[in-house]
Amino acid sequence: MTSAERLLWSRLRAKQFFGLKFRRQHGVGPYIVDFYCSERLTVIEVDGDVHGEELQKRKDEQREKNLNNLGLHIVRYTNDEILKNLDGVLEDLKMKLGV
Repeated sequence: MTSAERLLWSRLRAKQFFGLKFRRQHGVGPYIVDFYCSERLTVIEVDGDVHGEELQKRKDEQREKNLNNLGLHIVRYTNDEILKNLDGVLEDLKMKLGV
């Protein structure tokens, strides 16, 4: 895990976040997602700098489309967002999960 993933995981693990169970590095179809909450059918992806490159953007779009077709909602945060504003990320996630 990256430092941003470790930091986010420290706040999601063990049902600390509104009693929701998250899994990390969880297999969904052919993909391994960063974090997954089955109760909310939500995937959280933590994106590093490589995700800003055009080829990776196209791959991410296809991956997201495929995950959406499985009925999953995808939430993305950058490493910088998590490292510089974890409370803001958690507040945004709270709103997106409807808790």
